[in-house]
Amino acid sequence: MFYKMTLEDKVRVPPSRLWDKEIKNEQDNLDYLEHIKVVVLDVLQEQLEGSIDKAIGIYIAVTKICEIGEGDIIPGDGGVYYSVIFEAIVLRLAHQEVIEGVVVEATSFGAFVSLGPIDAMLHVSQISDDYINYDEKNGMLTCQDTQRQIKTGDGLRGRVVALSLSEREPRESKIGLTMRQSGLGTTTWLDEEFEAEHAENGA
Repeated sequence: MFYKMTLEDKVRVPPSRLWDKEIKNEQDNLDYLEHIKVVVLDVLQEQLEGSIDKAIGIYIAVTKICEIGEGDIIPGDGGVYYSVIFEAIVLRLAHQEVIEGVVVEATSFGAFVSLGPIDAMLHVSQISDDYINYDEKNGMLTCQDTQRQIKTGDGLRGRVVALSLSEREPRESKIGLTMRQSGLGTTTWLDEEFEAEHAENGA
């Protein structure tokens, strides 16, 4: 699930990005504070977006700087360290959580599903009870009996059945999905099921 969170951190602004003008009046000071706010937001976005903190989640976006404290200087370090309160959008995943994504690649062993900042794996064994055929030419997976298909660009709703997040190497994280339960599948499958159920109830 996606969350909007207010967080606190210490941010180092490198010397090359510090204010290079003399502050002579109140307006200069306001301009300086605005400059630092822009730089701190940029630094946080560079450092955090796409990263993983197991206690917080997967950072999607740093959206706003709420407050910046006075800068601290460490001897021998040309940067300035600011205490910052900021807002961010994060993705927190849990076992058995139902989540939606988009198929970005279909292979002989399953489909890769984009959840935004990270991809999940839908193994062929977790798609359906049907035997799954792989059409390499068209990059498509097809259920043999029902002829239902999974291809790049399909919206998909799945349940998280495997979850291993790596803070050091986010790309090495492993998220496994299943669609072998009621209410799960591609948006096309779910639309077909809804229409069939609606027709049956209306008959």
